[in-house]
Amino acid sequence: MGAIKSALSLIPSIRLPGSKVAYEELPSHDISHANSPLAESPIMSDVWRKGASVPRRRLGFLFRTSPKRLVIITLTLFFTFILLAGGSLRARRYYAEKAKEEERIPYHWELYPKLSGFYNGVRSLVNYTDWVPEQQDTSKTKITIHKNIPFDPVVVNPYPDFSSDEYLKDHQPVQRCYLDDNEKYLAPDIFAYPGIPAGMTAPYWGSYENIGIAPDRCWERFGRFGPYGYSYNPAEGGLGLSNKSAHVGAEKVQEMFTKVDYRGVNWGKAQKKCYEKNEKRFDTNSTRGDGASDQKKPIKRSAYVLRTWTGYQYTDIQLLSLRAMVNELSLKSGGEYDVHLLVHVKDDKLPIWASEEVYNQTIRDNVPEEFWDITTLWSEQQMRTYYPGPFRDEDNVENHSKSDIHGVYRSAHFALQWFAQQHQEYDFFWNWEMDLRYNGHYYEFHNGISNWAAEQPRKLLWERSSRFWIPGIHGSWAKFSQLVERETVERNEQPVWGPVTFPTSGLGMLPSPLKNTPPKKIEEDDYEWGVGEDADLIVFDPLFDPAKTNWVFRNDVTGYNTSLETPPRRVAIITVARLSRELLNTMHEETFHMHHTMFPEMWPPSVALHHGFKAVYAPHPVFFDRKWPLDIMDKTFNYPSAPHESPFGWGEHNMQGGSFYYNAGFSGALWRRWLGAKENGEGGRKTEQSRSDRMCLRGMLYHPIKSEAVE
Repeated sequence: MGAIKSALSLIPSIRLPGSKVAYEELPSHDISHANSPLAESPIMSDVWRKGASVPRRRLGFLFRTSPKRLVIITLTLFFTFILLAGGSLRARRYYAEKAKEEERIPYHWELYPKLSGFYNGVRSLVNYTDWVPEQQDTSKTKITIHKNIPFDPVVVNPYPDFSSDEYLKDHQPVQRCYLDDNEKYLAPDIFAYPGIPAGMTAPYWGSYENIGIAPDRCWERFGRFGPYGYSYNPAEGGLGLSNKSAHVGAEKVQEMFTKVDYRGVNWGKAQKKCYEKNEKRFDTNSTRGDGASDQKKPIKRSAYVLRTWTGYQYTDIQLLSLRAMVNELSLKSGGEYDVHLLVHVKDDKLPIWASEEVYNQTIRDNVPEEFWDITTLWSEQQMRTYYPGPFRDEDNVENHSKSDIHGVYRSAHFALQWFAQQHQEYDFFWNWEMDLRYNGHYYEFHNGISNWAAEQPRKLLWERSSRFWIPGIHGSWAKFSQLVERETVERNEQPVWGPVTFPTSGLGMLPSPLKNTPPKKIEEDDYEWGVGEDADLIVFDPLFDPAKTNWVFRNDVTGYNTSLETPPRRVAIITVARLSRELLNTMHEETFHMHHTMFPEMWPPSVALHHGFKAVYAPHPVFFDRKWPLDIMDKTFNYPSAPHESPFGWGEHNMQGGSFYYNAGFSGALWRRWLGAKENGEGGRKTEQSRSDRMCLRGMLYHPIKSEAVE
C-alpha cells in the first residue's frame, strides 16, 4: 500500500514562516514546475506576436463583409479577449505561487551539500579496497575516467554450492530449472562488475556485510536486466530499451547470455515444474528407496506475494523486475520461493468467487500473459464475507481516514491473511509492493536478510529494532547493540521479553504460542534465546511505538475495549515485510474469532508484540542525497525532541532525501537516473556519454517508485 499512499492529505500540514506545505516533493527531484504551463499558449508565442497587428491594406475587408460575417468576427474578437484575460490571470497566479514557493524557508537538510558520487559511471570503477566514500573524501581527489571499463563483468551466483559434498551431506540434491517445457533455456544468470565507481557515496544507515550482501560489486542496467530482455529487440522477444542507453562495454555483457524470447514464457508453469523437480528438498518426511530416513535437512519455502490491482499499468521496467524475481528467487534456487501476484479486483460487483469465466477473464484483462498462471484475485466484497466481524464503530478508538474497515486502505492485511490460509504449504510470506525496486540480486538480498534475522538474539531485539543503526557514528553492530543495552538501563525502561500483557475484557485475547514463552528471566539470559531461530516478522524500517509519536493512524485500533487503555502497539512504516505462517495464522485468528484489527502497518508488529513473536528491523543500506552531519542525523532520527518531531510523525520531511521511505523523493529520482533517464534536467544518454558512462550502483532497495519511463 506504499505506506499509505495519500496519508499526506490526512495529516495536518506543518508550515515554517513563509513556507508552503511541508509534505512536498524534494525541490531537486520535482520537475512538475520545470516548464511554464504557458509555454504553448498564444500569449507566449512568437507566432502570435508576429501576427498581432492587422495590415492596413486589409482593414477595408471589415467594412466590405456581410453582417453575418461581421457578427462572427465580433464574437471571435470577444472570446479571444476573454481567453487572453483568463490566460493573463492564470499567469499572474502561477508566478505569484512560484514566488511564494521560492520565498519559503528550506528545511535544515536542504541546506546540506548535495552528494554526487551516485552518478559516477562504469568508466570510473576502482577496486573496493581503493574506494574512498564521497562523504570522507576531503581532498576532492580527481576521479580517473578510463577510455574503457577497467573490469570485465562477472556472473553473480549467491546460491549455496548445490553440487558440493558439504551441501549434499545435509540436503537433497538440486535439480536445474528451465524457462520452457522443452528445457532449452536454462534459468539465466545475471552480471555485475567487480568494483565500484571511485568516489561512490556510502549508505548512512545499515550495512552490506552484516546482511550478507557482497559490498565489492556494482550493478548497471545491461548486466542486471539484459538477460531478461532489456537489451535486445522485440522481434527477438526482448524489450529493445538499450537504444536509449550509453553502451560502453555492453557488448561484453551481451556475449555472456543467451537471448530468450520472453513472448513464449509462462512463468507459472516454469515455477511449478521447478518445484516438482525439487519437491524432495522440502519434504520433512522424505525417505530413501529402502524406506529408511534420509536424515536430510528440509528447506523451508516462501511465498513472495506482490500486491497489485486491476487497472495497474505494467511498465517495461516492471516486467523486467518481475522476471528477475521469478528467475532469481524461484528457478535459480531450485524452488525455494514461489512468486505470486495477489490482485485486488476493485469492482466489487464482479463475482470472481462464483464464476470461473469471470475470474479468468479478469486476469486476462489486467495481467500480462506471461504472469497469468501466478495470479490470485481477491476483492473487498470477498473480505466482507470472509471476515464478517462484527467490527462496530463503538469498538474503534479512532478512524482517522473515515474509511470502511474492509477497504484495502485500512485492512490490506485481510487479503494476505486470507491468502496464507489458502497456502499453508509455505513457511514464510513476503508482502511486497509494486512501487518497490531493487537493483541487486533478489536471492542474495532476501536470503541474506533472512539468515541475519535468524542469528539475532531475542534479548533487547525490540529495543534495537526501534532505532536506526548509523555505522558512521555508532560503529559496528556489536557496539550499537551495547549502546542500546546501556541506554535501556539508564532510562530504566522495561524491555520487551516474551508476550506482553495488558488489560482486556469482552472477548479477551487468544493464548500465545508456547514457543514464545521465555525460557528464563531476561537478566539471566546472555543473549542466547532466539539465536538460530527464524524471525516471524522482518521489516525494513524501525519498529516504533506510535504512542510516542503523532503518527496520524496511531489510534486506528478496532475490536478492543475502548473503555480501557489502548493496547500497546508497534508500527513499521511501509507494509513491506516477511511474515511467518504462525504469525499470519495468529493474525487471522485474532481477526476472525476476536474481531481485532488495526491499521495495516500497525497490525502485524502489534500482534507480534502481544504474542511474543520474534520481530526484527533489518538494517539494509539506505542512502541520502545530502551530506548530513552524523550527530545531527542521529539526533534527528533516533532522539527527536518531542513526539511531533519524530521522523514517523511531522518530522517525516527528513526522510524525503532518502532512498527508502513512503515519501522519499530521492528514491525515484535515483532509480530513474540509474535507468538512464533525465531527471530534473540532469543525466540521460548524452550526459553519460560525455562523462563516465552509465551509473553502476551497489544493491539498493528503492521506495517509492511512481514513474520510470526512460525517454
